Amino acid sequence: MPRAAFFITTMPPHRRALLTGTLFALAAGLTWGLVFIVPLLLPQYPALLLSFSRYLAFGLIALPLAWLDRARLRGLTRSDWLEALKLSSVGNLLYYLCLAAAIQRAGGPLPTMIIGTLPVVIALVSNRRDQARDGRLRWRQMLPSLALIAAGIACVNQAELEQLRQDPRADLGRYAMGALLALGAVACWTWYPLRNADWLRAHAGRSPSTWATAQGLATLPLAAVGFAGYWLWSALAGGGPFRMPWGPEPALFVGLMFSIGLLASWLGTLCWNEASQRLPTTLAGQLIVFETLAALTYAFALRGQAPGPVTLLGVALLVAGVIWALRSRPQRPAALHQA
Repeated sequence: MPRAAFFITTMPPHRRALLTGTLFALAAGLTWGLVFIVPLLLPQYPALLLSFSRYLAFGLIALPLAWLDRARLRGLTRSDWLEALKLSSVGNLLYYLCLAAAIQRAGGPLPTMIIGTLPVVIALVSNRRDQARDGRLRWRQMLPSLALIAAGIACVNQAELEQLRQDPRADLGRYAMGALLALGAVACWTWYPLRNADWLRAHAGRSPSTWATAQGLATLPLAAVGFAGYWLWSALAGGGPFRMPWGPEPALFVGLMFSIGLLASWLGTLCWNEASQRLPTTLAGQLIVFETLAALTYAFALRGQAPGPVTLLGVALLVAGVIWALRSRPQRPAALHQA
């Protein structure tokens, strides 16, 4: 047995769950970070089309996976499929519509940093909402990690705003609209992980991969109808310079849609489901910071420039906040009452 595997298997169960859950959250963040650069690589493609196309690809990828997993999928009830449909509508289609539109209007870093507030928002909401199930972190336990994460986000955002002020071509109105759309994405993805964790924790015996595939299947008809509707609307409107269905760069467009459909949508959802089954929602919410770090890395690589000192300070604070969060363990309500 490899030494790393032996080390993990000999750990106490709660520590093993913490370590493996954190690694799955890291993997999810690395894949989800990819979706932030796609709108920058395809700036001429409307955000609505990007959202429908990404999840159309996700649904098509889920079809062969569903055939292989058909026995376990048959075990899902009607209410399970309705929940998968709700999660897909808000956490997939609506979220990525808001995010892609925000990135195309404000560039990559600002929406990335607004989305980066998710660890704080989810932790604050879930700490009270889910205390009966997960236990509760005292506010004094949460404050240091949340303060470090918030300070890191503020540093990176300050650096981006300073760069914007120095750009004479900057459109502040368009930039502000991008910020508002990013806030809409935050609202969608505050709701999604809480509801998704509810289902996963209530069905601990179900496979996270099966639930990821189920969400892909639920997304498919919505995305297909949306894609067809957009195509019809484009035809009725005269089409303009944008040619449906694949646009001006068909090979790049189709390749990117299937890449993020597989990596970010299916594999990312699978990894996040695995993390959600192992970690309290309050802690898992803070680990979404991995997505922010990955997205920033990819965005600066696409720019072909290194981040400045303030941005690096912000990244260091984000990492410190995550490490601090991992040291905190929730207390059950009885323990909180006795303390």
